[in-house]
Order: sequence, then C-alpha cells, then structure tokens
Amino acid sequence: MPVLAILRHDEVVRLDPDPLAALYSELGENGAERIVCRAIEELASRLTEMSRHADQSSHAALIRSGRTLSKVAEQIGMATLARVAQDVIDATEAGDHAGQAATLARLVRIGDRSLTAVWDLRDMTV
Repeated sequence: MPVLAILRHDEVVRLDPDPLAALYSELGENGAERIVCRAIEELASRLTEMSRHADQSSHAALIRSGRTLSKVAEQIGMATLARVAQDVIDATEAGDHAGQAATLARLVRIGDRSLTAVWDLRDMTV
C-alpha cells in the first residue's frame, strides 16, 4: 500500500522589532498606530492584488505590487515578507511560472503569519 506524505508549510516568520520601536519613539503611540495600521492594510491589499495579477498573467502589475509590498514590509520590520516578495519578483522577471506560483503561495502564507505577528507585537508594546 502506498504511503501518502503530507507536507507542512510551517516556517518561522522573522520580524525586526527595531523599525516598530523607532516608529513608536519618533511618532508616539497614536502616530505609530496610524502608520502601522495603514501599513498592514496596504500589505493585505497588495497580497490580494498580487494573487489577482498572477491569475490574470499581468506580470508587470505583479512586479509593481511586489515592489510596493516589499518596501512597506521593510519599513515595519517584516524582513521575511520583504524577502519573499522579492523572490516572487525574481521568478516573475525570469519567466519561471512554476517558481512564481510557488513563491507567491509562500508569500501569501508568510503574509498571513507576518500580519498576525505584527499585531501581536504591537499589542505587547501598547
């Protein structure tokens, strides 16, 4: 009887708390909260947008959205998310459709976990 293997996509999400700490120090609690909330909304929107662009084979739009997502992620300390967004861009630019699909799926998984991690970290700092 064949054995079925189940792959678990469970990896550590890396957050750099320094950018968040700098935001809170520089802008105060209310200002930092507004920036973080806008960044999280932007990231969630870009993740959805990137999936839609991939489904429509809109490669240029996918790359633009990926670059924006990567920049926003870096600004609030989401190092893993920023790096994987760049991986999606690289695969798209190389014309690697299988690689693009795989890295985009990974980006969505990491995006969900990263957004949750930032909320948890934010709640600990308040």
